[in-house]
Amino acid sequence: MSSRVPSSRVCVVAAGGTGGHMFPAEALARELAGRGWRIVLATDRRGEQYATAFPAEERLALDAATGSGPLGLARAGLAIGRGVVQARSAFRRLDVAVAVGFGGYPSAPALLAAISQGRPALLHEQNAVLGRTNRLLAPWVKALASSFPALERVPAGVTGKVRLVGNPVRPDIRVLYDRPYVAPVDGGPIRLVVTGGSQGARILSEIVPRALAALPDPVRTRLRVQQQSRPEMLEAAQDVYRSAGIEAEVAPFFGDMAARLSAAHLVVGRAGASTCSELAVSALPSVLIPLKIAMDDHQRFNARGLVDAGAAEMVLEDDVSIATMTAILGGVLADPARLSAMSAGARSVALPDASARLADLVEATAGVR
Repeated sequence: MSSRVPSSRVCVVAAGGTGGHMFPAEALARELAGRGWRIVLATDRRGEQYATAFPAEERLALDAATGSGPLGLARAGLAIGRGVVQARSAFRRLDVAVAVGFGGYPSAPALLAAISQGRPALLHEQNAVLGRTNRLLAPWVKALASSFPALERVPAGVTGKVRLVGNPVRPDIRVLYDRPYVAPVDGGPIRLVVTGGSQGARILSEIVPRALAALPDPVRTRLRVQQQSRPEMLEAAQDVYRSAGIEAEVAPFFGDMAARLSAAHLVVGRAGASTCSELAVSALPSVLIPLKIAMDDHQRFNARGLVDAGAAEMVLEDDVSIATMTAILGGVLADPARLSAMSAGARSVALPDASARLADLVEATAGVR
């Protein structure tokens, strides 16, 4: 249940480092601002590049760093310490009512400052594995919001704080939840969206075009492919599609992804938290290849929820080959009934109201009813 609060109430949203942290933080900020909260963004200089449209009345650029080895860890500790001092001073001036952290080391100074001052604080974890920063802070906050029903690596004694809220998605993705999924019709086009993500896109740029080119004629000639590709591999992917007679649009980036997803029959991509949440809300079948080098193998756990719901096929990176992908894609694309069942499975695990659920938890943590 949403509520209106006095405009003097301030929520600090602490996030940064990557879009995966910043985008759900922005969705929460918009929801809370609509309920009358004043929003302050706490981030580091790297996080500011993702915050051009962030709805905050003030931004705190706090010192923060990460490192490895004794010297690197010492420097990181000093930087975070400076950030905590900066945050404590700002929090007193603003009379902060609650702080929300979205993981990553840039969120640490703000959360540590709030905890040290006895202010209500909570965390949101985007992935199905609790991240390192959130793992360290979890024992000291009042609540831990989870994006997935199963959350791995939760410290002992913290499980009672976990609340399932989901991972907020962009508004243009949220509206796709309300549209029906329509499977390919006999002889009609089969629309495939292939996304690579910012990391590890090479395997998708190399393997997926060749796997699709090897499909039997009755499926291959119906394909309409839209693929994000690494710039240096774009021409090679286009050549493969052209030689196979596959209608394809290949580009480094699609700015209108929601529109493309709304018409897609199947998505092939990585298993980042945002991707998995968007696939569920969009009720889209998928073939997922978790990024092998992801911290704590979290992408494999992210994909598990969709796989268990019958919404996705998962192929581990070590098992990816042209033959493997051809067999999996051919089996899915040639079966409209299976695609419809996969769509229903994705919808069954969607949490389209994640922004409101998270905002409710923030207000409860702050003592607002």
